Amino acid sequence: MDDVEEQRSVGQAFRNGLLRRCPDCGKGRVFDGYIKVKHVCENCGLELHHQRADDAPPYFTMLIVLHFVISGLLTVEQNYNLETWVQLSIWLPVSLVLSLWLLPRVKGALIGIQWARRMHGFGGDFS
Repeated sequence: MDDVEEQRSVGQAFRNGLLRRCPDCGKGRVFDGYIKVKHVCENCGLELHHQRADDAPPYFTMLIVLHFVISGLLTVEQNYNLETWVQLSIWLPVSLVLSLWLLPRVKGALIGIQWARRMHGFGGDFS
């Protein structure tokens, strides 16, 4: 790696990813559809096909959602002692909606981190 290489802000790339925007310019969209990554940013031309998010986005999404849902379920159970069917009718849809909403944002954030840290070919090194 060259000593004169420009610094890439991990925080800004993470934020751009959460917004599902290009980690470099922050204007182009990262995804074609729901979570299919574009080959190239339409705004700045950054090649996005280098990303290797693989199974990390669903893992982190489940980790975040389940912490929220289990905490909510236990709190509601202790305070209100609701029937099981009522708990299920509350927390299953909450889990589904949160997971579907969060997954592309987590994947975008992970792509942003990969770009900022020059991982998987984003820095010119294709190892």
